Amino acid sequence: MNKTIAFYTLGCKLNYAETDAIANDLQDKGYKRVSFSLAADYYVINTCSVTESANKKSRYAIRKALRQNPLACVIVIGCYAQLKPQELSELSGVSIILGAQDKFNIHEKIQEFSQTSTSKLISSCDISYVHNFVNSYSLARTRSFLKVQDGCDYACSYCTIPLARGKSRNASIQTIVNQAEKIVSHGIKEIVLTGINIGDFGKTTGESFFELLQKLDTVAGLERLRISSIEPNLITSDIVSFVAHSNICMPHFHIPLQSGSNEVLKLMKRRYVRETFAQKVHEIKQKMPHACIGVDVIVGTPGETDEAFQESCDFIQQLPISYLHVFTYSERENTAALHIEPKVPIAERNKRSEHLHHISDSLRQKFHAANTNIIRPVLFETKTKQGIYTGYTDNYIKVQCKSNVDIRNSQIDVMLKFVENQDYMIGVVSE
Repeated sequence: MNKTIAFYTLGCKLNYAETDAIANDLQDKGYKRVSFSLAADYYVINTCSVTESANKKSRYAIRKALRQNPLACVIVIGCYAQLKPQELSELSGVSIILGAQDKFNIHEKIQEFSQTSTSKLISSCDISYVHNFVNSYSLARTRSFLKVQDGCDYACSYCTIPLARGKSRNASIQTIVNQAEKIVSHGIKEIVLTGINIGDFGKTTGESFFELLQKLDTVAGLERLRISSIEPNLITSDIVSFVAHSNICMPHFHIPLQSGSNEVLKLMKRRYVRETFAQKVHEIKQKMPHACIGVDVIVGTPGETDEAFQESCDFIQQLPISYLHVFTYSERENTAALHIEPKVPIAERNKRSEHLHHISDSLRQKFHAANTNIIRPVLFETKTKQGIYTGYTDNYIKVQCKSNVDIRNSQIDVMLKFVENQDYMIGVVSE
């Protein structure tokens, strides 16, 4: 066939795992994968739609693809394609739009499109009809994103993910273990478990996320196992204790808080109160004092008054958190948040976002300071043009290190040195 195809992925780690699975399937069918920066016959853009900013980035990627080859077939998949196929169809140059049901059938849809006289092919069914679970994992050099769960049964007032991804579902533990073994056979040292709501794992098979961790802990040759993100109400004491005593589970939890105000959490329809969140954080730090805890926060949701925002900031700063991922609220169609008052002006949302980013910088610096002059294992991943190697500690500190030999895809003990006002630390190889 020798047709070239390029991929561009936006959004979550799950999207990256799915893009790699799709790319590998298409390469097996004769397509040649090339860089997105090159001219290609086909461009696949795996979109995110969690915010309006994500939609804009998706549209920019479409325009970039067409600048490289105006005659290319541009294929749009992902959450944006599921939620707003008609909007995408109105964009010049988009040829194929595939929703959640058909995004893994790109080759078949290309053939279908080539046999029709239409200028666009749209395949997007109601999300209630989407029940399939397609196994996916990436095969990067050092870390692999392994899909263990998809969909979400929650109904958070600001979120469209259930409308884009469908109900919670998963593969069996045995299937996932088999995939983990294949990943390890490629020389990959770390697996990151990904999904939409991975703590909800087991809805399809009657198993549990804790049982999954126990089985993956026994995979021969696997050096690192990392949990990508898990809801606070689904973090059990069994999970915390298991991670604390495991030889391969990384001491790193990324936990969505969204707001430190109970009033706002209630408006968001979150399934916990801030006291529960605090208890989980303190339990983790009690059992793993060195653990990294990342936190998602949304600013400017309807109902977030000045007082509620200040309450949230105060709450966050009282906790032993390592960093924040800050999201600025944007209105999403078909969500309950549209009917909540008062609305927060966009300028105020941006101001609050900037403030929380400053808090995040301070939290990260404090976490780095606490790890200064401590020896931790680093899995090195990349090498810069200046010959600096970059990787992450077990507790997710970004590290830069000089070396006279290639240490990529090697896990090495290093002494950590503090660097002021940076998101990384310097690593000195331990003798």
